[in-house]
Amino acid sequence: MQTHARFFRTTLYLAFVLLAVWTCLTTQPASRTNAAHATAQIPAPEEVLGFRPGDDRKLASWAKVVEYFQKLAATSDRVKFAELGKTTMGAPFVMATISAPENLEHLADLQKIQEQLADPRKLGADPDSKAAQLIARGKTIVLITCGIHSDEVGSYLSSMLIAHRLASSSESEIQEILKNTIILLVPSLNPDGVDIVKNWYDKTLGTPYEGTDPPELYHKYTGHDDNRDWYAFTQVETQLTVDKIHNVWHPQIVHDIHQQGEYGSRLFLPPYMKPVEPNVPKQIVEGYTELGNYIAKEMRAAGFKGITTDSTYDAWSPSRAYSHYHGGVRILSETASCKIATPITVKFDELRPGQGYDPRKEAANFGPVWRGGEWRLRDITNHMTTAAFLLLKHAAQNREHWLQGFYEIGKEAMRPRKNGELFGFLLPPSPNRARLLRILIQGGVKLDQTLGIDSGQIHYQGDVVVVRMDQPYGVFAKTLLEKQAYPNLYDNSGNPQQPYDVTAHTLPLLMGATVLPVTAPFKYRVPFGLTYIGGVADGGPKYPSKLALYKSHVPSIDEGWSRWALERRPPELLPFLTEGANPVGMFQYQQVDDHNIHSEPLSDKYATIIIPDQTPRLIANGYRAGTMPPELSGGLGEKGAKALREFVEQGGTLVCLNRASDFAIEQFKLPLRDVVAELPRTDFYVPGSILRIELDTSNPIAAGMPKESIAWAENSPVFEIVEKHAGETPSVPVTNVHVIAWYPKEKDPLLSGWLLGGERIKGKAALVEVTIGKGRIILFGFRPQYRGQSLATYPLFFNAITHK
Repeated sequence: MQTHARFFRTTLYLAFVLLAVWTCLTTQPASRTNAAHATAQIPAPEEVLGFRPGDDRKLASWAKVVEYFQKLAATSDRVKFAELGKTTMGAPFVMATISAPENLEHLADLQKIQEQLADPRKLGADPDSKAAQLIARGKTIVLITCGIHSDEVGSYLSSMLIAHRLASSSESEIQEILKNTIILLVPSLNPDGVDIVKNWYDKTLGTPYEGTDPPELYHKYTGHDDNRDWYAFTQVETQLTVDKIHNVWHPQIVHDIHQQGEYGSRLFLPPYMKPVEPNVPKQIVEGYTELGNYIAKEMRAAGFKGITTDSTYDAWSPSRAYSHYHGGVRILSETASCKIATPITVKFDELRPGQGYDPRKEAANFGPVWRGGEWRLRDITNHMTTAAFLLLKHAAQNREHWLQGFYEIGKEAMRPRKNGELFGFLLPPSPNRARLLRILIQGGVKLDQTLGIDSGQIHYQGDVVVVRMDQPYGVFAKTLLEKQAYPNLYDNSGNPQQPYDVTAHTLPLLMGATVLPVTAPFKYRVPFGLTYIGGVADGGPKYPSKLALYKSHVPSIDEGWSRWALERRPPELLPFLTEGANPVGMFQYQQVDDHNIHSEPLSDKYATIIIPDQTPRLIANGYRAGTMPPELSGGLGEKGAKALREFVEQGGTLVCLNRASDFAIEQFKLPLRDVVAELPRTDFYVPGSILRIELDTSNPIAAGMPKESIAWAENSPVFEIVEKHAGETPSVPVTNVHVIAWYPKEKDPLLSGWLLGGERIKGKAALVEVTIGKGRIILFGFRPQYRGQSLATYPLFFNAITHK
């Protein structure tokens, strides 16, 4: 019996063991199979697009990009996808939020942590202690923005590769990134341009014009300037990004993915070259230096070549770096381009030096040397995705470091000011104050409105708006409200070192608003809240003018900004406009191109034609023969110039902006010369600055203007009246020349930015009206509608096109 009992117990034990083994063999593999099945359900980009992003000669439409992210979010618990609004042309503007599922379930709490760390006023009596608790729980917020320049196609394609790996990978490195970061991924900051570029690329595929840029701006109004709007907030896409991403999430890191030219470095990463705008906090400079150098070091170790840092791109203008004044480090990456999506071959001796490096020579900030060869879209996406994941790795592994630095920036911004420091600015009533205040409010700046100010320095009674410096984004306000003094920088040859962009961004000067700095403690009462938030007038009845705007086949950014000025005229300017301007909506105008000017009876159809800023050569000649389809080549030519001369003689008005004025002087042989046209940079240089001009306010074009105003000067002509043009008899009957604006004789022309050789333009003309036959030509030696910002000179522009 005992033997049978032992046998029974042994058999029963073996049965349980076998059952356990069977359970493991059936349930565990099933669990693994289910996990593998779930991962398999997460679509790769090629399953939606029909090709893998980075494949030669393949571009995705915006609809397909949106479809891919929608399917990704539907199948992965690591991804949330949202439409934030509509673009300028009505496309969906979207963002993917990517993180570990447990983080996505608590996004509101993590947003609240960010909000408190960004503004130490919300942390109570012991902010450091409360901040430490929040930092222990918070995540590094990383905003990745792609595709703002739509012919730089690698980044919007890379966005899908980045998102797919984050959504599907089980790698420990990815798991760490998901756990410690919140990734805000914008596939394109300019969705309209995705289709503009794709449509042109597909149309020219297999033709001699394959890989060329489209013959239109790839943002409806701003073209390449769409990343020069991060403090003026004129465009819908900028507003959506600032209002619904930056100001909601306050990211510690912003990765702005770009492409650059074909014949320089293969990749640029920060640190940026000098100068750095002086209001950028030192923690931001340290942050982008640390992160950029880390990515460069790791990529070099992985075998990537041709990487440069501390060259080419500066950090001067806030127009490209909203985050630098809002606690976030901006990492700009610039990967070498091919011909849109068409491969190229670059020979080593075709590589050209850039500012601060030579791609053919190894240096401390460049290397290893890339010896040339084939360069494809896949090389571009590989560089972009590698850099992005290294950035995310650093953000994840140094989470507390990034959050602590973010808090310290806000804490420093809030500190009490000392005597002699800038305490704030006062904005009394002035023509365009409302627009300026809206910009500050949108940038997160707190404003107080009071009926009086009292301090040892200033006493002011009446309506005044106060901008204090001891607030989280006081440096943003300071950067926009104060004058810029760009440093005199020269290269090794003694030539002025060209800034990457412009050198001035003083909005009160550009807008004609009054701002008073205060450098002593002051007291004031806040009797009521600020009510200066509003929109720009749009729609409504249109002013029925016979107005035309010339559009070259070679896209002109100034032409886009001219359309913006005509269609979105700020209501603050209404008191300055002459009779005939529509007080509600847009100017009515027609676009004319080379064909229209060559073939139409201009004087019958139009009263005024505007020629936007463009070089005389491009206006006259357009694209070179063979570089674009024949119907897009040739420019205005002699036939167009003759038609414009006849238009003016018969009573028309021709308005030329900035460099287009030199075209008119040359073609019409006007009794004027551009006194700075042939000067070397060592003698005269003004790379985007605000200059002082004086006005003849008795002239109808300057009616209602102050005696002294501004001119936005950038590659700008300066006029001098001569008896004859180039020793020739004028080909048209010039009857009179009126100087409407000139640079002062006794004052320094420079108000903000950088000007070399200012003595040469004192007393010279900046705005001239020339009467020819029954008509006239108005020559602007500046851009009166510069980037939608120069409201101070909008009246000159509008009066020029409406006054008869």
